[in-house]
Amino acid sequence: MPIKIPEDLPARPILEGENIFVMTEGRANRQDIRPLEIAIVNLMPTKIATETQLLRLLGNTPLQVNVTLLRAEGHESKNTAPQHLERFYKTFSQVRDSSFDGMIITGAPVEQLAFEEVDYWDELVGIMDYAKKHVHATLYICWGAQAGLYHHYGIPKYGLPRKLSGIFSHTINDPTNQLFRGFDDVFHAPHSRHTEVRGEDIAKIPSLEILAESDEAGVLVAGTLDGRSMFITGHLEYDRDTLDAEYRRDVAKGMEIAPPAHYYPGDDATRPPLVSWRAHAHLFYSNWLNYCVYQATPYRLDDIPTDRD
Repeated sequence: MPIKIPEDLPARPILEGENIFVMTEGRANRQDIRPLEIAIVNLMPTKIATETQLLRLLGNTPLQVNVTLLRAEGHESKNTAPQHLERFYKTFSQVRDSSFDGMIITGAPVEQLAFEEVDYWDELVGIMDYAKKHVHATLYICWGAQAGLYHHYGIPKYGLPRKLSGIFSHTINDPTNQLFRGFDDVFHAPHSRHTEVRGEDIAKIPSLEILAESDEAGVLVAGTLDGRSMFITGHLEYDRDTLDAEYRRDVAKGMEIAPPAHYYPGDDATRPPLVSWRAHAHLFYSNWLNYCVYQATPYRLDDIPTDRD
């Protein structure tokens, strides 16, 4: 989908340089079609990097997507310039009277805090409750997935003895699920987290199913039976160097941390990492947009059903 973005968004020249089809607002406004309305609730501190990663994956199929970037109003960002946030982001209070075909809620580096200790938790709860009535399909990523599972179903997160970081192999539990159409029997995905949700807790919820998991990393994707809420505990959107940058940041802080697993050739952190998840990342997001959003959302956003699993 060509994604409709502002002409001066920093992601634009990067994506155009990768031959990703982006459409400026002026050109999009001359097309007589209804675009998909997708909101991205970006909770990551490196907002420009996360914007670019997600827009890259949303921009690879033939329909127009209008992206609205949202930030937490009750949180002061220390890693993104205020001018960038003011220019390109909206707050929930500015869009709460609107509806969206799809919403993505990102992760955040707050997983070692109790959910209620996060300074924007109440605001995020309001967004998640709003999404059940005003968003047709919602995709929760990493800590966002943990937050969604906790808020909607009471599923807890558990601390890990050490950070789970690396590229892990996963299998699909239901090959007929449209979200994994075109996937190989085994596929790779990045993980980067200090906590986990457990499959046995998810299995207790009748309206949830575990769709993909790993012997090493546990649950990767869980979702509602109606496909309208998907929870992914990993980071398919990550770039080649994202885990490398995280690892070197942690080492510079003096943390005792192992290199990301199965990431560097020969597990040698002096060698450039290889990408083994890019194709499945594009396929996952294309399938989500096509099957969970485009083919299921009503033409009139006011007609979004509120009876979600």
